[in-house]
Amino acid sequence: MVFEPRPKQQEVLNYASGKMGVSAVPGSGKTVTLSALAAQLVASGVLEDDQEVLVVTLVNSAVDNFAGRVASFVQDRGLLPYLGYRVRTLHGLANDIVRERPALVGLSDNFQIVDEREANQIRQDAAQAWLRSHPYAADDFLALDLDEGKRDWVRRDQWPRLVSSIALSFIRQAKDLQITPADLRDSLDRFPQPLPLVEMGWAIYHDYQRALVYRGAVDFDDLIRLALWALKLDEEYLERLRDRWPFVLEDEAQDSSRLQEEILRLLAGPDGNWVRVGDPNQAIYETFTTASPQFLRDFLEKVDVEARELPNSGRSTQSIINLANYLIDWTRQDHPVEPVRDALLPPHIEPTPPGDPQPNPPDDPDKVRLFARKLSPQGELQAVTDSLKRWLPEHQNETVAVLVPRNDRGFAVGDELKKRGLEYIEFLRSTRATREAAGALGNIVSYLADPTSQRKLATVYKVWRRQDREDEQARARLESVVKALRKCRQVEDFLWPRVDRDWLADLELAEAPEIGEQLVEFREWVQRWQKAILLPIDQLILTLAQDLFQEPADLAVAHKLAVVLRQASESHPDWRLPELTQELAVVAKNERRFLGFSDDDTGFDPERHKGKVVVATIHKAKGLEWDRVYLMSVNNYDFPSALPHDEFISEKWFVRDRLNLEAEALAQLEALFPRDAVASYEEGEATQEARLDYAAERLRLLYVGITRAKKELIITWNSGRPNRPQQQAVPFIALQTFWEGRMENGEWRMKA
Repeated sequence: MVFEPRPKQQEVLNYASGKMGVSAVPGSGKTVTLSALAAQLVASGVLEDDQEVLVVTLVNSAVDNFAGRVASFVQDRGLLPYLGYRVRTLHGLANDIVRERPALVGLSDNFQIVDEREANQIRQDAAQAWLRSHPYAADDFLALDLDEGKRDWVRRDQWPRLVSSIALSFIRQAKDLQITPADLRDSLDRFPQPLPLVEMGWAIYHDYQRALVYRGAVDFDDLIRLALWALKLDEEYLERLRDRWPFVLEDEAQDSSRLQEEILRLLAGPDGNWVRVGDPNQAIYETFTTASPQFLRDFLEKVDVEARELPNSGRSTQSIINLANYLIDWTRQDHPVEPVRDALLPPHIEPTPPGDPQPNPPDDPDKVRLFARKLSPQGELQAVTDSLKRWLPEHQNETVAVLVPRNDRGFAVGDELKKRGLEYIEFLRSTRATREAAGALGNIVSYLADPTSQRKLATVYKVWRRQDREDEQARARLESVVKALRKCRQVEDFLWPRVDRDWLADLELAEAPEIGEQLVEFREWVQRWQKAILLPIDQLILTLAQDLFQEPADLAVAHKLAVVLRQASESHPDWRLPELTQELAVVAKNERRFLGFSDDDTGFDPERHKGKVVVATIHKAKGLEWDRVYLMSVNNYDFPSALPHDEFISEKWFVRDRLNLEAEALAQLEALFPRDAVASYEEGEATQEARLDYAAERLRLLYVGITRAKKELIITWNSGRPNRPQQQAVPFIALQTFWEGRMENGEWRMKA
């Protein structure tokens, strides 16, 4: 691999030992620099035969990327690849530590790790048990202006979802703080103030952990907690690991959590070798994890840490760089909410120096557009897809992405692109193919669990004839048949007719004999499927898939679904078709991440999709780049600024006083285990603090979105739903004002 380091990259590569922190701007080549440093250490002769450089990164796909890059650098030096270094995610590292000494932390040698799907199910079961025993617990938190009918609906439909969400955050935070259910119960009993959200969290946490112990299993959060415990319990074991990994290199350090930092600090030792590389301005996972950019910021300021910067980026044009840098300056100097002003920090992005092998693209200010006109959500979709339809034919060798703040907005973009006949790739929580395959199978299994339902039978017919939806005439015929099936009083008179009772024979089909032929064929298929219900669930799914699908991708998804349902069936022997149907519905509705055959599992490469539109959330787009980027929905709901008129997604409309109950629950937990000597809780303070944290994170998310663009950038916003109108996000207005000001001053020329 030919790598000519820039001057600032060379400063990082001059590292020999000790602690070093590196702030790296988007597109600065931090991954390749850290890989080169790992290879340099391997080749330098400082390692013994049984020693390794330990590289810790964020996600599984980055592990393969890192390992491959380091291998290439090592080979270039005439050494054998994949020797002398180990690349792990934090979970992979924790697994290595615990697997070597499981008895040290009270685990058997054959302990199991539950995956995300099973952990979610265990937690849901615990939450449902709590809800059944506390049917009116919601009343203490519901808005006072809700009538009784709406209160009943919230208790049934909305409150259980919120409880489950609170439980997830609560359990994760408790484990990050290394608090066991027993610790929690003891502190609750001694605390002078009632803490109802902690009582709820404790009950669900207690049942959740008991279910894990019963299985002889741990979850991913336990794995990290127990790895730290193992390092603290056995000094001799810790010293052996320090000797095995004399150098610790950490990538994406802005997303480090308290436990990750503590584990790596212990492994490095007080006088050890620890390199941390990251960009605090790209810390966008605080809402979903226990990560915080503050850990890296504090590390960079320590007196014994050698601080370095990677400010040069060859990714974007000068205009896009100027826009991103202005967002940093405006945030620090002029953001209307002062506590949010430290959301973004220097260094600024600098273009590559003259003669750099990766020069910045030629600048064209005309290709940066901030579309300020007010658009409805549908109007924004149409404007973006119209623009794409004009742009794509002449740019088949370039990459383009539509970036959205939320998955559901991404699904809407995909639907609109499909209507326009534009090729696109979904890089969202799950793909359309996965959702549609799961939905089709789920509808049939749902009917087989309730075979007398006319409504479900009609839905199965729509699934079976789903290709008719693409043609207007066929779609009208489809709807007429569906309407007739819904009126079939006795389903068995259609599926299993007798001489005197044949629903199909009584239909008036003389003018449409092809419909009669379709219904006869449909009846034969349903009869076949009803006979198949005696099969195990995975075999039933595969049987249905073979009858329904022809595309290899759909069949591959069906095989994955069959495995998931078999595992669910084995974990819950009492489950029958209704419960298993709900598992399929969860995937189809995109309520749970499903690992299918997608680029998300193996690393996504935009260059493989030239001439096609990639639809992604901004979170998923981190670390990627495209020639042209559309950044959508930059309004004050998706990018709030913690101003009084802003709304926040975590503040549910049915909860009194606009409380963020997740934040309040975590604040109550912190009050039980304060970091200082004072333990107190005041309702509402955590909600206000969460608004500031979220506003800061959304500023960083906007920064990440802008810096995905190489040559062209278009930013749009929409006004939201009519009953909850939104405005332009405040940073959008600031960027627009800045851009128009440069245009008026004649520094740049922009098209009208």
